[in-house]
Amino acid sequence: MLVVLAEARFDASQIDKVRSVAQPMIKASRAEPGCAGYDYAFDMLEPDLMRVRELWRDEQALKDHFAAPHMAAFLKGLRDLRPVSVTVTCYELGPERKMPNAS
Repeated sequence: MLVVLAEARFDASQIDKVRSVAQPMIKASRAEPGCAGYDYAFDMLEPDLMRVRELWRDEQALKDHFAAPHMAAFLKGLRDLRPVSVTVTCYELGPERKMPNAS
């Protein structure tokens, strides 16, 4: 399983436009066969900061995601919004385990 974590900061005046660009991407990505989770959220204390969490079955699923038409449309829309900053990191997960003291 691969986890992609991203952060993007936008001018506060662009947030509604960011949502309109992101919503079709989220919907299409969640429908991909290798997607195990795909979420975008704006920070409650920093409303211009968008965080992304993606879970992918394997490397091929992530490659297929980047080759998908909705990815190209999203990246174009994102570039047009000129984010202040963007960071993206990918991690490979180890085996799942239960959290101690978790209900």
